[in-house]
Amino acid sequence: MKKLLPAFAYLFHPILIPVYATLFYFIITRNFFYNHEIYLVILQVLTLTVLLPGSLYYLLRSLGIIQTIKLNSNKERRLPLACYAVLLMLLLRHGLATFVIPELYYYILGVFISILMALLLVLFNYRASLHVMGVVSLTLFIISISAYYHVNFLNLIAFFVVCSGLVASGRLYTKSNSLGEIILGALIATLPQLLLWFIWLVPVF
Repeated sequence: MKKLLPAFAYLFHPILIPVYATLFYFIITRNFFYNHEIYLVILQVLTLTVLLPGSLYYLLRSLGIIQTIKLNSNKERRLPLACYAVLLMLLLRHGLATFVIPELYYYILGVFISILMALLLVLFNYRASLHVMGVVSLTLFIISISAYYHVNFLNLIAFFVVCSGLVASGRLYTKSNSLGEIILGALIATLPQLLLWFIWLVPVF
């Protein structure tokens, strides 16, 4: 367990979650899109949520603005969170907005709102677990796609619920987050996604 629990933190690192969600979405809906549309959206998501944030991290570290990838202090979290929010806004306004993919659009919008909430908490000297925020939002996205397309993903949902628990346990085990930060991370992931369901998911029923 000493090696397993920390491994989940790397597997479900927050910046990887939007890519996981995008890949999952197109695996389910690939018959509704042309291949070039799928590749373009995946490339946009990968660039704006993984490659650019990764490059930004190394830049900030080389400048001495942040010390580790864990972003242990609230002061270190402010600029990376703000920059990530800007990148998500660019993805929403100039990437996903050009395609008719409301499910993915509203999921990323929910993540954007969660990041803003995490940034707001940091400004008031509170921390939320970004790892828990990411994996919980992904779990909710899978649930929403299951409901939207009337496909039974019960086993997959159960798997990601377990993964959410393991990520949370790993963060507690390594003392990377407190229980309060775990709960805050889950809350700021859940609230935006649930509220946005009333815009795109609930009207379907």
